[in-house]
Amino acid sequence: MNASSTPVQSSPVPKSFVAKPAQASPERKWWVVDATDLPLGRLASRIATVLRGKNKPTFTPHVDTGDFVVVVNASKVKLTGRKLEQKEYVRHSGEPGGFRSEVYGDLIERKPELPIMKAVKGMLPKNVLGRQLLTKLKVYGGPDHPHAAQKPEPLSK
Repeated sequence: MNASSTPVQSSPVPKSFVAKPAQASPERKWWVVDATDLPLGRLASRIATVLRGKNKPTFTPHVDTGDFVVVVNASKVKLTGRKLEQKEYVRHSGEPGGFRSEVYGDLIERKPELPIMKAVKGMLPKNVLGRQLLTKLKVYGGPDHPHAAQKPEPLSK
């Protein structure tokens, strides 16, 4: 028998992991982030990655495999340049004359959580999964949060 007729044994190829919605990460971790002097966009992209679960080997695009994120000191987040006076948040009620705009400086005094929530929301999928992921984000303007029982760990930068 010659060597060309011998069947070649190949090593088994590992299959890709695909999480099912029912088995998706039963134990979710809790992370805490101190937003003091962190740039808003970089902070939001890091949070969106953790909420989505892209930092885990079990990431599946159509399943929620992410963790919870608690953000403290949201009122001390940093913006570069003159965005404090120039950046505007706009909304429209749908009625005639229903256009409203507010500069970032005023918004951070009124609702310090909103800029981080909106920045992270813009980085998540625009569907049911994205809305579900956003419920795992907890943002607080001050240094205190009511999630000490979950024992959140500090999120590395």
